[in-house]
Amino acid sequence: MRYEIRRMGESRSFPEGDSFLDASVEGGEALFLLGAPFAPDPGRAAILVELGLECLDVHLDTKAEGPETNVLGFARYRNGEDPPSKLIELVAAPAAAVAAVAAARLVLEGAGFAVVVSADRVGRIVDRLVRPKYNAALRLLDDGLAEAGDMDRVCRLGLGYPDGPIERVVRGGLVHHHDVSRALFAVSGAAGFAPARQAVVAKARGGR
Repeated sequence: MRYEIRRMGESRSFPEGDSFLDASVEGGEALFLLGAPFAPDPGRAAILVELGLECLDVHLDTKAEGPETNVLGFARYRNGEDPPSKLIELVAAPAAAVAAVAAARLVLEGAGFAVVVSADRVGRIVDRLVRPKYNAALRLLDDGLAEAGDMDRVCRLGLGYPDGPIERVVRGGLVHHHDVSRALFAVSGAAGFAPARQAVVAKARGGR
């Protein structure tokens, strides 16, 4: 299935030079909006709006009792400023058409991405899973219960992870971690999402 990309400025999902940008065809059946204004287009199999920390509802009213919609949200997961991963979180509103989800999967999986479908919630799936773990590791560090290197080695050698929580969250950027955690905490109130002290300090220092 062909796809068209409209973008205004830099995209976190598909930064400049990403091969996915090269196959854009005007009038493609699927339309990707990377910072570009949203407008309904019933002639498209799917319209995919790139999301940051916001919900799809920010861009359109996605009431469950409304008519079926071909509009979906999406975000390509990346750890802060690390290169984007191959994982795409596809956001389907309650009234999302099954055919639109199928079309989006067809395009993205055909381009080599792994696709998971999420409800329209801040943090979607991955950040809701990992941010409490990063905050817990940072708090252990603050409390002097373990050294950063020891925690990272335990996760790599004992659990088989490619990297440990401290090295990963620091590499991705503590300011980015603060912003994602703060957004999740604001909507959920769950203590695990409250940014740890080091992330709060990094934010206050402007990332220095």
